[in-house]
Amino acid sequence: MEFPVVSRAGGAILDPHVIPQSFIQELLGRVDIVEVVDRHVKLKRAGANYVACCPFHSEKTPSFTVSPTKQFYHCFGCGAHGTAVGFLMEHGGLGFVEAVKELAQGLGMKVPEVRSEAAQRRSEQGVTLYEVLLQAAQHYRARLKDAPQAIAYLKQRGLSGDIARRFGIGYAPEEWQGLAAAFSDYDGKALAEAGLVKSNEDGRRYDVFRNRIMFPIVDGRGNVIGFGGRILGEGEPKYLNSPETPVFEKGRELYGLYQARRAIRDAGRVLVVEGYMDVVALAQSGIEYAVATLGTATTPLHVQKLLRQADEIVYCFDGDAAGRRAAWRALEMSLSQLADGKEVRFLFLPDGEDPDTYVRKNGRSAFEGLLGRSVPLSRFLIDELTGRVDLATAEGRARCVHDAKPLLRQMPAGVIRLQVVRELAEKTRLTVDELMQACELASQSPKSPGVPARAARTPPTSLARQLLRLLVSNPGFLVQLSPERRALLEAPELASVVELVDALRESGATTPAMVFEATRDSQYAVLYQEVAGEMLSVASDESSALEDFTGALNQLELLRIRSEYERLTADGVRGEPERLRIQELARRLAELKGAPAAGVRPQA
Repeated sequence: MEFPVVSRAGGAILDPHVIPQSFIQELLGRVDIVEVVDRHVKLKRAGANYVACCPFHSEKTPSFTVSPTKQFYHCFGCGAHGTAVGFLMEHGGLGFVEAVKELAQGLGMKVPEVRSEAAQRRSEQGVTLYEVLLQAAQHYRARLKDAPQAIAYLKQRGLSGDIARRFGIGYAPEEWQGLAAAFSDYDGKALAEAGLVKSNEDGRRYDVFRNRIMFPIVDGRGNVIGFGGRILGEGEPKYLNSPETPVFEKGRELYGLYQARRAIRDAGRVLVVEGYMDVVALAQSGIEYAVATLGTATTPLHVQKLLRQADEIVYCFDGDAAGRRAAWRALEMSLSQLADGKEVRFLFLPDGEDPDTYVRKNGRSAFEGLLGRSVPLSRFLIDELTGRVDLATAEGRARCVHDAKPLLRQMPAGVIRLQVVRELAEKTRLTVDELMQACELASQSPKSPGVPARAARTPPTSLARQLLRLLVSNPGFLVQLSPERRALLEAPELASVVELVDALRESGATTPAMVFEATRDSQYAVLYQEVAGEMLSVASDESSALEDFTGALNQLELLRIRSEYERLTADGVRGEPERLRIQELARRLAELKGAPAAGVRPQA
């Protein structure tokens, strides 16, 4: 039986690297993103672009923009962005390979099953971690069928076969080397790198997961990246998670998000619970928009990812002291990500209950009734801060302000923070301005009538980001980068530019969409995507953009020459070569000072 949520093609396991980059570039050169998106979301022309209400979050005013020239979409509301491939992945819940195959099929193109050179090199070195983890997941699935005690446990917890298949649930037998039946190279390095085996003091290998119900953890593309295992019967730890690996970082991933994305969009809400079984039990009851953190506290990255999926996050915790402590940590991690129009809420279950037990006992309607009584973050924050002190005393009120200060400073300036400040000011017997001053917050007081507001000044753009904007929007500018000018990019702060230049050379990308896919696996992928989104609505002709590109390079050269000139003149002239070099630098400095500067402020 095939594993239900991973990318497969022609019976062979594929990861995104299997499809040659040249094919991806050709596909993107022929596809029209407007046609692809319009099949799912009705677009309206707005100048050079097309717009619609975003399919990835709830909104009344269209902020979802599709550019036919850049072949790229970006939502100015939730930040979602990508190419035609990315749209099918996000909107249709497809894996990378499936999305590529669907686009190719519509154009009459056949996806080649020949590995790219990079993938071939990895193949020669050994199988990828994705392949190892997928193979392990399939092994655990197969072993579940032969484990009546594991099947009985899942039935006892109210799970159907369909739900077990949807989440790929399996079983790791109580065997020290059970994976040896699935991997001929049991002693190879791949299983250890994937976090599936360990070695004892004698160097003998053994399986990490034994006698456990196995919950595969899946990333946004449908790749298995790790596991959570629940002990069957008595034993410690009750839940065991995969260690972090090159493909698995707990602070970034959420269990069940891949399966829940469509339900989250439909509900406009995401429910964050604490355990794998909670997610699965809620899905069994029809509440399919739940996810779980992976044995760690909520992180700002989790919150950022979830607020891109929905306008409302509801954290669900036990009502005991431990649950309230966990809720407070989640609140602290959420503060920096708050935005007007987004809402974070907290649900505390009755004593002795967790989502799994409550929904099985009381049903979906009762659980969703509890969701309707969840507490907004602002209420939870104010009640906790004021409940810890005696507000009848000056000392208690001062302590409340002291405790509030680091929390308020994390919150972005906006209506939410202002509302919290006003209520806290009232409770601590201060004016809004006094509390803002005590917490070292920029004043949000309205300007006096009749005094015109001064136009906000746009902060200068760094040279690195300016170069990224220009190269993402105009990949053809790469031909302007001579070896001498390429050497100007060697500074550490320009590492993202260097990696982009290398990716453009290797892929031959000619549009922002092609750049997006060519850098999908880069460590700077998020930065490149942000830059592409920023440039989506920027109107700029090629000649002025080229002038800006040249100007940015001139600024880099100016910084480098000025540094060398100041060093030589400070050291004193030691001989004719140094004197001639100083003269040469002085001439070049004069030339560069008279050249266009691309509208950026040099960064020291």
